[in-house]
Amino acid sequence: MLLLLLLLLLMLLLLLLLQLLLLVQQLLILLLLLLPLLLILLLLRLLLLLLMLLLLLLLQLLLLLPLQLLILLLLLLPLLLLLFLLLLLLLLLLLILLLLLMMLLLLLLLLLQLLLLLLQLRIMQLLLPLPLPLLLILLLLLLLLLMLL
Repeated sequence: MLLLLLLLLLMLLLLLLLQLLLLVQQLLILLLLLLPLLLILLLLRLLLLLLMLLLLLLLQLLLLLPLQLLILLLLLLPLLLLLFLLLLLLLLLLLILLLLLMMLLLLLLLLLQLLLLLLQLRIMQLLLPLPLPLLLILLLLLLLLLMLL
């Protein structure tokens, strides 16, 4: 009888541990959902800073150059703009790849959560045939054990 009681107590403790694991997993899912938004904001900020730096450099160059070099620079300006757009496209592709990777990770976490819920359901099915007074005693013992920890 004591062995059965210890086994049931262990099952309740496992159930509680599964609940805690599900909570941690839900927090991870929330973090994964917010992370792409933060990355997009950071990328936009970096692009804006890069553009401002490029404009400042261009203005400084315009002030220092003679007229012939200024004309040459104006001829090269479409090439610089194309280079900047290619860099922007590369960053956008990198961001899309990162988002796809995060979605895959999110899907894996959701599958793990489903498995944990199924395991929790299975443990609950094992505990249900017990009489209610025994379940209450087990819960009280579990609470006492948790308080001691």
